[in-house]
Amino acid sequence: MTRDDLITMLREQTPACGPARDALVAGADFVVWDGLVPANRHAGVFRARMRRSLKRGRTVDGLADSVDILLRAGKEPLRTGSIDAVDRSSWFTIFLNSTATAVVACCGGRQPITMEPAGAPGPAPGPAGDNKPADGI
Repeated sequence: MTRDDLITMLREQTPACGPARDALVAGADFVVWDGLVPANRHAGVFRARMRRSLKRGRTVDGLADSVDILLRAGKEPLRTGSIDAVDRSSWFTIFLNSTATAVVACCGGRQPITMEPAGAPGPAPGPAGDNKPADGI
């Protein structure tokens, strides 16, 4: 599958398809794996991911729609793939039919911003009244 093929296949299956298509146009890396997995098995995994995301107060574009599509697809064998933006700020999971000729669903979006947990050790302070690090540089 070429980049142009995938760009063409990403229509409006879910709200994440447009941003995924934009990422590909901008040069994002992508991969589609050969293995086939029943859609309903994906639905169970991604439904659990959706619950965890919601508990953390984070939504994932197209995830609820993708779960619904996967549930409706039942035992249909699907391929999966991923799209990673050039700057790694966004990621997408794509679900394709067994021949990889049609995108069935897509979810993803901006990577969450990770911050150091409160109380994490930072650089050691220098001597009292000295704003230099402990190594004196």
